[in-house]
Amino acid sequence: MERPNWDEYFMKIAAFTAERSTCIRRGVGAVIVKDRHIMATGYNGAPRGIAHCEERGGCIREKLNVPSGERHEMCIAVHAEQNAIIQAAVMGESISGATIYITHQPCVICAKMIINAGIKRIIVKDGYPDQLSVDILKEAGLKIVMLSSI
Repeated sequence: MERPNWDEYFMKIAAFTAERSTCIRRGVGAVIVKDRHIMATGYNGAPRGIAHCEERGGCIREKLNVPSGERHEMCIAVHAEQNAIIQAAVMGESISGATIYITHQPCVICAKMIINAGIKRIIVKDGYPDQLSVDILKEAGLKIVMLSSI
């Protein structure tokens, strides 16, 4: 049996975390790791105490035919990266210098949070149609690394 390397290991945990997602369009999972220790996890879904899209009769962005990667402000969900960053903050954990493993490339909103949280490495499994996210991460000195290229 071949053991996964660290990046594969943490990405598998991100993928498993995504299974908790309540998003109708796309389940996303994120894991923040520092010194090979998991600091926080997150998946996308409605904020605590708020009805999920399925309970609301569906996704508003889907009903309005909003393309993927656009009009995030219309979405009820908190993104996986946001939930992981929030979880770390609630627990009083510094994630400055950490790596984030995400099942999908972050959107521009999450990219800005990743930059300001001091995360230094971004590993993703799948892409996402948000070029502005890629551009601002690059300008901030961060590179999105596709797991397949490791």
